[in-house]
Amino acid sequence: MDFIVKDAGDGDRAWILEKIRDWGADFVVTRGRRVYAAELSAFIAQEANSKRVGLLTYEIIGDQCEVVTLDAFVQFSGIGTALMKEAERAARDAGCRRLWLITTNDNIDAIRFYQRRGMTIAAIHIGAVAYSRKLKPSIPEVAANGIPLRDEIEFEMML
Repeated sequence: MDFIVKDAGDGDRAWILEKIRDWGADFVVTRGRRVYAAELSAFIAQEANSKRVGLLTYEIIGDQCEVVTLDAFVQFSGIGTALMKEAERAARDAGCRRLWLITTNDNIDAIRFYQRRGMTIAAIHIGAVAYSRKLKPSIPEVAANGIPLRDEIEFEMML
């Protein structure tokens, strides 16, 4: 699959918000806080015909860069990897010492993906999804794969 990764611009914000809303609200919850990911820095993977095939949003605070959302619309085609490489580059360029993110215990594909790309499990926040559900009631009790959503898994890469 041929695509490029570009910085999101103002013209991409409505589309990013639409993609975030596909997850049940105009925000995501990470480590007990609401984050309006459509307002963050972002990278978009795009085919030559301008079709958007992936999105990564991130936030730099101090010397840390959190990947807030990552969505590759075509799996196993290199989109997620390319977006993560751009996030790592942006974090390094900003002088960050740590690139990190949160996923949930049910997200088996993500757990495999992040470990295969050099990230390590930094923490498991047992029961954290119950608190997240208070902020975002649309988070289901059980994932589509039948795994109960309970815990947040924090992945990191030291830069």
